[in-house]
Amino acid sequence: MVRRSVLFSPGNKPELMRKATESEADVVVFDLEDAVAPADKQDAREAVREVLAEIDFDSEREICVRVNPIGTSAAADLEAILQGTPPDSLMLPKTESAADIQTADRLLAEHDASIPVLSLIESAAGVLRADAIAAADATAALLFGAEDLAADIGATRTSEGTEVLYARERTVLAASAAEIDAIDIVYTDYADTDGLREETAFAAQLGYDGKMAIHPDQVPVINDAFTPSDEDIEWAERVLDARDRTAAGVFEVDGEMIDAPLIAQAERILERAGRST
Repeated sequence: MVRRSVLFSPGNKPELMRKATESEADVVVFDLEDAVAPADKQDAREAVREVLAEIDFDSEREICVRVNPIGTSAAADLEAILQGTPPDSLMLPKTESAADIQTADRLLAEHDASIPVLSLIESAAGVLRADAIAAADATAALLFGAEDLAADIGATRTSEGTEVLYARERTVLAASAAEIDAIDIVYTDYADTDGLREETAFAAQLGYDGKMAIHPDQVPVINDAFTPSDEDIEWAERVLDARDRTAAGVFEVDGEMIDAPLIAQAERILERAGRST
């Protein structure tokens, strides 16, 4: 399932949740964590359960619920929402170990639910254990949360993002090694389309598969950045066609010497193109 754009919608606002499912986002997340004040958690659980029962699920859009962290009220969140229609996936915030994933999977099993877990890496412990988290059986994606990480380590957030670059790169490396999706940070200034486009292009260069969004207007920009261009698709097709017509390990396409890393790049482009059409 493609996860170019991951759009959050507050779990205590049913109309916004319904509207989010009408967007072009590949993943829509009903948020029971940061978007909901502690006093409103129970009302939000009931609202999420009601919206899950109303909406049409399809293979082109993933419906996810972000619960609260393990050790706080994740169990209560799942107890409430799994009384009705289950979501396609579960987002687990502040994931710090493979044990967190195992606990989430156990809680799901208690309700006869078996759905993938999208793990948010947003603490020092989570970053250092990202490889083990990614390798856990239930984990389908790693998502990098820069704001919470900066708060956890006492860093000052800057527009350049150098203070979280190591963690951002470590997260995508862990996801790649486990052959799961890597989803990049939120761009908080949703009115700054040019800034979003620049940062999303950089995320794609780092190897990310998608990016989180906090407003529907961000979704088309993000989708575009993670959808290969016609030119890239044509290049990839020429590379793989040439590979299939030769026994050589290195060959030429359009005056460029092609070897194993470029073949892998071509395969990745066509995979993304096929998954996002």
